[in-house]
Amino acid sequence: MTARKKLLLGAGVVLLLLIAGGTVFALTRPPEDVSNPNVEFDAEPTATEVPDAIPEEPKPGSKKVDPLRNFEWADYGYSNDRRKFLPASKLLRPPFWRVWTYPGSVLLEFPPVMAEGKLFLLKNNGALHAIDKRTGKMLWKRKLGVLAAASPSYGNGRVFVPLLSRGKKLPGAVYALDAKTGKILWKRLLPSRSESSPVFDNDRIYLGSENGTVYSIRAGDGAVRWKFKASGAVKAGLALANGKLFFGDYSGRVYAIRQTDGGQVWATGTKGGKFGLRSGQFYSTAAVAYGRVYVGNTDGKMYSFASDNGKLAWTKGTGSYVYASPAVAQVPGMKPTVFFGSYDGKFYAVDARTGKVRWQRNFGGKISGGASVVGDIVYFSNYGHKDTTGLGVRTGKTVFKMGRGAFNPVISDGRTIFLTGFSSLYALRPASQSRKH
Repeated sequence: MTARKKLLLGAGVVLLLLIAGGTVFALTRPPEDVSNPNVEFDAEPTATEVPDAIPEEPKPGSKKVDPLRNFEWADYGYSNDRRKFLPASKLLRPPFWRVWTYPGSVLLEFPPVMAEGKLFLLKNNGALHAIDKRTGKMLWKRKLGVLAAASPSYGNGRVFVPLLSRGKKLPGAVYALDAKTGKILWKRLLPSRSESSPVFDNDRIYLGSENGTVYSIRAGDGAVRWKFKASGAVKAGLALANGKLFFGDYSGRVYAIRQTDGGQVWATGTKGGKFGLRSGQFYSTAAVAYGRVYVGNTDGKMYSFASDNGKLAWTKGTGSYVYASPAVAQVPGMKPTVFFGSYDGKFYAVDARTGKVRWQRNFGGKISGGASVVGDIVYFSNYGHKDTTGLGVRTGKTVFKMGRGAFNPVISDGRTIFLTGFSSLYALRPASQSRKH
């Protein structure tokens, strides 16, 4: 072989290696964030109604009516659109003192819901506890199954409970219980498991299941009104807004279906998993606000879609899985913002319109559960550290820390913070409030 041929052959080999290297880099480089600024964004009133003061609790034995006695946080995420935002008084701030502790040894993945002066807490062993929110005393308990991972839902004096397993080697079910007594009113057996926190509206509950079936169930008697079949497991809760239900599945698709009959309005896929070659999975419960759907994915991204047609507005990538459900809020003096954590140990606040980062903080560990905004503080738990942190929504500055927590930490009635630890529940109030109540 001549020197010229050897030179040409060597050059060809180098060229092939460069092409192959470029191909590998293109296939293995995570896809960049998407930004489509022209996707519709519905502005909402900037002035959020915030109470000036924290309503006082009447002293024991007083004939005064407690204005917060029947306050309802009836579904996971507070509102049906799952925004996880309670506009509370700026006085509901740390330092806190502990009013009571409801101790336990069973894992708590999801927070309770609140109604009728009670907290309804579903433990991972399938037991539902009704707790007096003022005293922390158990009012009743029902063992419904052997495995659960969801918040229940409340409506019309009933508590609705989904189960992953109703018995050894048995699939899931949905139960309805009387909120006052814990009496089982009806049960609906399911052919697969369910960890989808139900949403209640107008005598219907809506939830998903692991075989991809979404159900509309009549709250009065448990009758199935319609079913919808998704392409993958529906583990998340369904968000309800403007007559449509929004959710993602484990095939990486996001859906909008009609509340009335389950008819599909739109469905869209993602391609962020496995280096852009296939979709990641949606475990995160979506939040709907400003004409957008916000939902996290195991491909490491938070997504924003137009709620009308499913068009992708933006993505924000992180370094790891986004199991966490976002909180979406517009507090006075701040533009609409999406708050969420990631398995990369970071917590993010991004512009709800554009996805641009407002601030981010690195805590290490793994942030798996969703955040909640109460007043002007956003709370989240860190599964890696087993603690709960509160950040000022405008700055990201740490204003609260408690060495208890794992997944979804906080709900509130505007007077008390109810914090879900790894296996125990805590009631906290500002130090400025009297301890005599």
